[in-house]
This record gives sequence, C-alpha cells and structure tokens, in this order.
Amino acid sequence: MQRIKPTTATDACRRDLAKDVLADLRRIDSNIKANEAQMRDAVAATTTTLQEVHGINTVLAAKLLGHIGNITRFPSADHFAGSTGTAPLAASSGENTRHRLNTGGNRQLNSVLHTIAVCQARDPGPGRVYYQRKLDEGKTRAEARRALKRRLANVLYRRMLRDQQHAPPTAA
Repeated sequence: MQRIKPTTATDACRRDLAKDVLADLRRIDSNIKANEAQMRDAVAATTTTLQEVHGINTVLAAKLLGHIGNITRFPSADHFAGSTGTAPLAASSGENTRHRLNTGGNRQLNSVLHTIAVCQARDPGPGRVYYQRKLDEGKTRAEARRALKRRLANVLYRRMLRDQQHAPPTAA
C-alpha cells in the first residue's frame, strides 16, 4: 500500500490529528486490558461463585463485589433488593393495590442486575422460563424484566451469603 502524502496544510493537520487519536485509542485499549486483568485477579482471589450464574462475567462479578462488600450488612434479601433499586415500592390507595418502579438504590448495582436480566431473558434457561411466565401472565416486557431483576436480586443475595459463609477465615 502506498503511503499517502498530504497535499495541503489542512490534510497534514488531519493526518496528525488522526495519528493522535489512534495513539489515544491504543493507550486506552491497553489500559482496559490491564484493568480487566486486575479485575480477573481480584475476583479469583475471592471465593465467590457469582460467575456460575448465567449472565455474570468477570467485570460484573467485580462490580457486584466492589459495590456490595460484606453481604451480611443486609439483614435480608428484601433489604438487599431495596438497596439495588429492584424492590417495587407500594403505591396503593384505598382498595387499589399497586406498586411502582423504585428509582432509588444503587444505580450501578441496578445496572448490573439489568444486564444479567437481559442475558437471562434472551437465552434458554430458568431466567427465560420465568420471564416468559410473566409475559404469559399479561405483564409487559418491561414489567417482566423488572420481576426477573427482583428475582435475580434474591438469587445473588443467597449466593453471596453462602459464599461468605463458606469462605476461609482471613488472618487478622
């Protein structure tokens, strides 16, 4: 391939800018790879089994562990779900029993649960069966996904609690 030489000062400026952008992209890509390796090592150093759950990769496991820390700080799965913003809020009035979307909680954890729910609703498995059952009950796709996220919060809470109980004691 022949090397293209700029014919004007503007073309030369564009070429130099393109070189700078390419160098930045290479640096960022290298940083991302290094960060992924650090996360992989950090998750491997724990005794977590989170990655056995369909839809959880190293990055999501690291994000969960980093944001949650000690799972025993949540007295129940309901408290955990409230903290992740997946527990619906009561919005009842009189005899009408309704719930509304919880926009509170840790939005980063809610995003992780959303990603897992999308993966599980898309791929065959128990998550897909649950999602489909909610659709068959007449729920919208968003409502069914919200219900799956709430169920996943329970699953993750129990798994992390079990992992922590089976973890070897740390030296003080």
